[in-house]
Amino acid sequence: MKPFIKWAGGKRWLLNDSRFGLPEFSGRYIEPFMGGGAIFFHLAPPDAILSDVNERLIATYRSIRDDWRLVQSSLAEFQERHSKEFYYEERGRQHSTPHRRAAQFLYLNRTCFNGLYRENLKGQFNVPLGTKTQVMLLDDDFEKASEMLSRADLRAGDFEAVVAEAVEGDLVFLDPPYTTAHNCNGFVKYNQKIFTWDDQKRLMQAIIRAKQRGVRVVLTNADHESIHELYGKLGAPIVVSRPSVISGAVNSRRGTTEALFVF
Repeated sequence: MKPFIKWAGGKRWLLNDSRFGLPEFSGRYIEPFMGGGAIFFHLAPPDAILSDVNERLIATYRSIRDDWRLVQSSLAEFQERHSKEFYYEERGRQHSTPHRRAAQFLYLNRTCFNGLYRENLKGQFNVPLGTKTQVMLLDDDFEKASEMLSRADLRAGDFEAVVAEAVEGDLVFLDPPYTTAHNCNGFVKYNQKIFTWDDQKRLMQAIIRAKQRGVRVVLTNADHESIHELYGKLGAPIVVSRPSVISGAVNSRRGTTEALFVF
């Protein structure tokens, strides 16, 4: 199933790479950096823990799980009202019900610039209007998404506590926030803004502890020598190539590489 949320760093492209594969597991599927959930929706596991530090994102998934029809009807209303003026009005509006907040999240995600999620210092979504005008998509299947999410424990919070719950038989898929734009220049300094080096070290220690408990772990990360060195004691990465899709101008989008670890 295709993800219904566009998320920077999403891994849908990775599913088409022959070098990507998940090890067999008998327990739960655990994903502490949920984002758009491409791997989860493709795999459709019977038992999962899904988490993300973005509370609005998790609240949207919960609303789809609990009452997808109300979310869909509100989203259809936003489609009818969509315009530049309505976008900026809606961007600053606060809704009182979960399904309206979820529909608002999806509306902004689908019509904002490049599907980015960014907040100002006051915690307000502040991404400008993009060029896409289609809010309701032909391949939307919120009913199926709801059924799949009903088999998952949805949480908002830091990754470390979720990884600590994994036991033998579980599979943990880790896709922490990182950018590949500075793979060759200033990688650590630039990524401090989105996922600090201390966070990377916490993640590495969490993986070591999980492996000691017999947990299978798959990690995606930036293809940078500092990442190779940090995780090198656990194993060598598989380098995978992908196009860059974040740049606003299509002709400035260039290919890049990322690192895939299977522990």
